[in-house]
Amino acid sequence: MGKPISVLFVCMGNICRSPTAEGVFRHRVEAAGLAGHFVIDSAGTHGYHVGEPPDTRSMEFAAKRGYDLSAQRSRKVAASDFEQFDHVLAMDHDNLRLLEAACPPQHRHKLGLFMAHASRSGSDVVPDPYYGGGKGFDLVLDYIEDASDGLISALKAK
Repeated sequence: MGKPISVLFVCMGNICRSPTAEGVFRHRVEAAGLAGHFVIDSAGTHGYHVGEPPDTRSMEFAAKRGYDLSAQRSRKVAASDFEQFDHVLAMDHDNLRLLEAACPPQHRHKLGLFMAHASRSGSDVVPDPYYGGGKGFDLVLDYIEDASDGLISALKAK
């Protein structure tokens, strides 16, 4: 692998799904011995929670599986992200549409759904667990682990 591959995970508020994706993907990249080959970040399409840590439930359920999200802080997607990142991966169709509307045409090829890389989960989106119970946070982790493994395999093959 040549220059580091940069990946930005995006959900609405950057406190549940995208920070979980950042943490899980980072952990799995490190476990695969590829940490130096990736730049990994997350952001939200909305700035509701800028500067805040991930949702306590996201951190709690991630920690149960060995993922530490505590150092992350929410931020809003910036115009420069479209140029800076090689892959800008949305958690669902609504956030993908918002990214498409904001993204300059020359960078639209970088946009996609994170779950397009999943092979074991029967969903094309990571559902928002914010208003639900603990089972939703576990499901998010299942989906993100699946998509992370697929994304790592796809990027290693390039």
